[in-house]
Amino acid sequence: SMILAAVLLKLGGYGIIRMTMTLAPPLKMFSYPFMMLALWGVIMTGFICLRQTDLKSLIAYSSVGHMGLVIAAALTRTEWACTGAITLMIAHGLTSSMLFCLANTNYERTNSRTLLLARNMQLLLPLMGLWWFSASLTNMALPPTINLMGELTIIVSLFNWSNTTILMTGLGTLMAATYTLYMLIITQWGETPSHTKTIPPTHTREHLLMMLHMLPMALLMMQPELIQGT
Repeated sequence: SMILAAVLLKLGGYGIIRMTMTLAPPLKMFSYPFMMLALWGVIMTGFICLRQTDLKSLIAYSSVGHMGLVIAAALTRTEWACTGAITLMIAHGLTSSMLFCLANTNYERTNSRTLLLARNMQLLLPLMGLWWFSASLTNMALPPTINLMGELTIIVSLFNWSNTTILMTGLGTLMAATYTLYMLIITQWGETPSHTKTIPPTHTREHLLMMLHMLPMALLMMQPELIQGT
């Protein structure tokens, strides 16, 4: 799942950008329905995430929602939109891979991916709770994360292309913030289940893996021109 979110989805986004550049004249008349499908997918996956009980499925559907923004941006075929799409793909690759890794650390200790069976993990694994908090903030695209820069660039480019897209993109980002908070609150707070009171502690390799996800994001926050081409 980490390789899928971090590498394979981005190869698909890169291919879509290349194909839209190649097929620009014939694609112009077909961009409207595909763009509406992409933006509608962002909203629908948000509602699906709010109804999820499986942690891994929630993170996977979250990836689908973010990639819908990338597809919509690529179909506008503007330099501003492509910059935002590439920025969001790189930021989401790091964030989603980190969330899948965090979900795996919970699964290894509880043997379950059900949200209600892995509650109050902040009390049992406090440092892992910090990584959960950091990954959730980046997934919600809060400032000064690179995710916010990518989403804002895409939303502005889509708004310049058509004013009505602000309704769907705005609702999509609101849904992303809602289901990410839902995931964070369910996993990190609440009443501790009886079967998780004696789980093994975290290892140094796991914290190193989280740090290797956070360091590139911190570097890109301080030097965004590395991926924006400015």
